[in-house]
Amino acid sequence: MTTALQPQNERRIFERFSARFPVKFKDTRDDYGTDVFLRDASAQGVRIMTKERYFLGDQLSLEVQLPDGGEPMVLNGEIVWVKLVNLSMWEIGVQFFEVNFLRMQRLFKLAEGLPL
Repeated sequence: MTTALQPQNERRIFERFSARFPVKFKDTRDDYGTDVFLRDASAQGVRIMTKERYFLGDQLSLEVQLPDGGEPMVLNGEIVWVKLVNLSMWEIGVQFFEVNFLRMQRLFKLAEGLPL
C-alpha cells in the first residue's frame, strides 16, 4: 500500500474524496443545488461552494440529495475555513460535529459508483 506525503500544514486525518451531489441548506425552501453545491467530502467534513456568505465558526446543516432514492443525508457542522472564489461564490470548509462512518460509507460508495 502506498501513500502520498501530506504537506506539513495538512491536518486532515481522513482521506478526502470527490463527491458532487445536489445540496441545500436544511430548513430552507430553496431547491437542491441552487445556492450550495457539494464538492468533496471526508469522514470529518465537506467542502461546499455557495452563493451565501458565511463566517468562521458559523454552524450549519446541509441536506445532500443522493441518487439512491433514499432520504437526503443531513450533515451538521461548523465552518472552519472560508475562501472567496469570485464575486458571487464562496468555497467553505465544514467540519462535522461527529464522525459517522456508516453515513459517510453511503456517500463514498455513491460518489465512486459502487453498489450499496
